[in-house]
Amino acid sequence: MKMNQSILNQFRLSVLEQHLGVYGVSVFQQGKGNIAHRFRSDDRECLYSASKTFTSIAVGICQDEGRLKITDKVLDFFPEYREIASPGSEKITLRDLLHMAAGKDVFLFSVEMTDYPNTDWAELFFKDPVKSKPGETFFYANACTYMLGRVVEKVSGELLRNYLMPRLFEPFQIFNPQWECCPTGHTMAATGLYLTTEELANIGRLLLQKGYWNDKPLVSEAYVNAMHEDIISTAHWGTDHESTNGYGYQVWKCAQEGAFRVDGMYGQFSIVVPDKQAVITTTSHNEHCSNDIVRAVFRDIVPYLD
Repeated sequence: MKMNQSILNQFRLSVLEQHLGVYGVSVFQQGKGNIAHRFRSDDRECLYSASKTFTSIAVGICQDEGRLKITDKVLDFFPEYREIASPGSEKITLRDLLHMAAGKDVFLFSVEMTDYPNTDWAELFFKDPVKSKPGETFFYANACTYMLGRVVEKVSGELLRNYLMPRLFEPFQIFNPQWECCPTGHTMAATGLYLTTEELANIGRLLLQKGYWNDKPLVSEAYVNAMHEDIISTAHWGTDHESTNGYGYQVWKCAQEGAFRVDGMYGQFSIVVPDKQAVITTTSHNEHCSNDIVRAVFRDIVPYLD
């Protein structure tokens, strides 16, 4: 039995009445197919931090291929910066980066913006002081994800975007995805990937299906499970309940028990709801409170999924 398009009626009204700024919504349910609605043209949009989950998947694939372990120390991949690394940097693991718990309390780097184009960003990362014990405290930082992308590049010999082409984007039938680079030519990793709503929905489906795509494993089930089960506390991270339930390997736990999401600024979401065997994906531009879109999904769509 396929889903009925009317499932989206209340959500469509909420988008208009609450000015949620949604561009498109897609709902996939295992065994029942897909329904979708567009509020504007189906263009590739910047996913902002939803890009981070693609980077996490790349780390998982690298681990499956024996190129790394998430318990590895990040600095070990960059011996060229060992002498300039701030004390404590040698203790940061890949798992700490996945958890946004590097112990460095800056969103990107603490140097002047004028230094960004002229210095390797990996060097800037290691120079920044460690303020707390790595692995203990969540601090949301693009620098963590950027460094994950750099590690993937180190162990594979390919830019993150290129590494993922045959391993993820081609199985998804995503042709020539654009992913921004830093000034020295490395994939941004934390942001800057451009996809359509349905292309973003693929990553949610992959997570729902525990790493399988068309009955073939793209990333191990063990890694996918750890992405949303190995959680660091975010209880201190603001007052919005959708931001305080915990953070996994570049995915957020939702307020609804068992659900988790790929999450990008302005409302780029792919929300995985295992107990409904469903994925709800949006691309949007909401500058007010994008988590209102998440709440609308759980209020106006999820209850209507059998």
